[in-house]
Amino acid sequence: MSTLALLGIGAGSIALLLLLIIRWQVHAFVAMMLVSFLVAFATGMPIGDIISTLIAGMGGTLGSVAILVALGSMLGRMIEVSGGAASLANRFTQLLGPTRVPMALTAAALVLAIPVFFDVGFIILVPIVYGFCKAAGVNPIKFGLPVAGIMLAAHVVVPPHPGIVGGAAIVKGDIGWITIIGLGICIPLAALAQVVSGWLNRKGYPMLPTTAEQFAAFGKGEESTASKARSAPGVGTIMALILIPLALIMAGTTGATLLPKGDSLRNVLGFIGSPIFALMVAVGLAMFLLGRNQGWNRERTNAIMESALPPAATVILVTGAGGVFAKVLTASGIGAALSQSLTATHLPLILLAFIIALALRAAQGSATVAIITTCGLLADAMAGGGYSPLQVALLTVAIGFGSLGLSHVNDSGFWIVTRYLGLSVGDGLRTWTVLTTVLGLAGFALTALLWVLVA
Repeated sequence: MSTLALLGIGAGSIALLLLLIIRWQVHAFVAMMLVSFLVAFATGMPIGDIISTLIAGMGGTLGSVAILVALGSMLGRMIEVSGGAASLANRFTQLLGPTRVPMALTAAALVLAIPVFFDVGFIILVPIVYGFCKAAGVNPIKFGLPVAGIMLAAHVVVPPHPGIVGGAAIVKGDIGWITIIGLGICIPLAALAQVVSGWLNRKGYPMLPTTAEQFAAFGKGEESTASKARSAPGVGTIMALILIPLALIMAGTTGATLLPKGDSLRNVLGFIGSPIFALMVAVGLAMFLLGRNQGWNRERTNAIMESALPPAATVILVTGAGGVFAKVLTASGIGAALSQSLTATHLPLILLAFIIALALRAAQGSATVAIITTCGLLADAMAGGGYSPLQVALLTVAIGFGSLGLSHVNDSGFWIVTRYLGLSVGDGLRTWTVLTTVLGLAGFALTALLWVLVA
């Protein structure tokens, strides 16, 4: 089949996928599986190979993704239920002082966003944001907007979140390098989120009536934040649960970079630095430290961990379906055709990666789908480009930042943020959409700068 025909099928498959998800409200898992079948038939893939290709795509992606997402969900759920998020936010506020409450909440949000999914993490922090805003006599958007912005930035580029982990599995990116780069860039983005949010908040936004009622009633008849914090785990415990697995992963990456192949120390560091082992350590520590602090028995601990799995199952299946779609694109020759065409444009691959992810994000709303689809489209180009592990990681992070921008009405996160902060749709587009786009562009700019430095 000609290159033009393959590219046409590839473009048509993405258009159909977007129509199924956006216009006809088909579940993303079903939509991607259906489109994968249609692409296989349209490109003339032998009928005997279709099912095995789909299974290979699902298995190849979920081999690591399912474990990481499940363990990350369990860790985040235990931190959530124990009250660790409130403890973290309160401690950061004490350290930075009451005049720097927005900065303290944003810093706490960045740390909390590492193990906790965006929507869950933001909802966890909403009561804390409300409490500080009521004390300061300000609208929740003043403190909540930068908190939401940095949490979403971490969600799209820092493992163990499903989009970046699934994308890394497709392009064979090094999770350690992706973690180091993603976290390193998110730190200055946290400061930028503060600055941009302050500029966006230079004018007041009327609060939606339903949110105004919820905000006015907040705290009445409830325990104070301080009394809740006394029974919550200490901030040192929460920080340890988040930083220990990161330190193990970074140790494994450092060993693989500095030590020769076959070195016994490199093998040991590679084992303890594998993301699966690192998260297993964190979950084990959480079971012991948080369980003891809260007085949970084994049944209670198991129930909390199990409650994290139903939401994670949907994420895992959607990620796996993205891997199926990516495998079909590769096996059918569409990936190779796109790779050749991209090479002919002479545009930098890192720029194309960002633009494609940004376009897909704007079109269908899901950052996870945008990351995985873009990685599937560019997998051949990345594999055949002779890139180093560090460069592959940078390309993957660029795709992640592409999926950060242009959050609008087709994104569930848009509705979560606007609902809790009391923004109308128009005000949400003027604030949240602008903030995510600025952060996405800034994150990509820093990624591109690193790309130039390591090239």
